[in-house]
Amino acid sequence: MTLATPATSTPATSTRRPAPARGAGLGLLLALLATVVWSGSFVATRGLADSVPPVQAVFWRWVIALLAVAPFAARPFWRQRAALRRHLGFTALAALFGVTLYNTLVHQAGLTTSATNMGMIMAAAPVIMAVYARLGGERLGARRLLGLAVAVLGVLLLVGRGSLTIDLGPGDLWMFAAALSFASYSALLKRRPAGLDGLAFLFATFVLGAVMLAPAYAVSLAVQGGFPVTPGTVGPLLYIGVFSSAVAFFAWNKAVALIGAARAGVVYYLQPVCVALLSYALLGERLGPAGGACMALILGGVALSSSR
Repeated sequence: MTLATPATSTPATSTRRPAPARGAGLGLLLALLATVVWSGSFVATRGLADSVPPVQAVFWRWVIALLAVAPFAARPFWRQRAALRRHLGFTALAALFGVTLYNTLVHQAGLTTSATNMGMIMAAAPVIMAVYARLGGERLGARRLLGLAVAVLGVLLLVGRGSLTIDLGPGDLWMFAAALSFASYSALLKRRPAGLDGLAFLFATFVLGAVMLAPAYAVSLAVQGGFPVTPGTVGPLLYIGVFSSAVAFFAWNKAVALIGAARAGVVYYLQPVCVALLSYALLGERLGPAGGACMALILGGVALSSSR
C-alpha cells in the first residue's frame, strides 16, 4: 500500500477557493471511504465492550496504527521535525481531540449503548462541522443547508424510532461528546499550518495521542487487569488499529484538505446507514421499516448537499 502525501491546506487567513471538479470528486470519495471504514469500527468497538476496557482498547488501537503508518510516515516525520516543533501546540490540540478524547469517548459509549445508536448519534458531528465552517466565514449555500436539514431530520427520526421524542441513555451522551470532539478535530484540520506535511502531521498526532493515553492505560491495567488475547479481541483491535485509525484518518484528512470539513461532513451522514446495515448483519440489531424510511431521508439529504 502506498500512501500519498496530502495536499497542504491553506492558512487560516487565506480565502478558500472551491476545489476543482476532479479534486472535489476525489475528496468526496475519500470522505466516503473513511465513513464506511469508521462504520465498521463502531461494530468492532461494540464487540470489544465486554472483554477489553475502553482505555486499553484505545491505547492498543493507536499503537497498532503507529506500527501500520510508520513505514510510510517515519521519513516525512523526521524531515519535518523542525516544523512540527514550531507547531507543537496545534498538533497536540489536534491529537487531543482526534486521537485521545474522541476514541476514548466512543469506546466508553460502547459499554452502554448499541452500535446502531453510536453511528446515528455520531451524525451530529457534521452539524457541528457546518457551524464551525460558518463561524470561519465559509458560505454553505441554500442547497447544502437544505440537504443538511433533511439529513438531520432523518437522523433524529432514526434515533427516536420514528418520533422526534428522543430518550438518551448514558452511552448516548458519551457519543454526543465524541461527536463534538471529532467535529473540533475536523475544524482544526482546515487550519493546519501551511508547509506542514499531511503524513508527518498524521503520524505526529498518533504519537502524541498515544503518549497522552499512556498514564490512563497504566491506571486501567493496574485497577482492571489486562484482557484475554484471543482471536475475538485481537481481530477487532487490528481492524480499528489498521483500518479505522491509519487508513480512515489518512483518507479523512486528505478529504478535508480537498473539499473542507463542512462538505466532507455531509458525506459523514452516510455513517448511520452503514452502521445500521453492519449491525444488522453482524450483531443482529434490527432496524425495521421506519428505519429504512429514515435512511432514505439521510441518503436524500446527502445527495442534495453533495450535488454541484
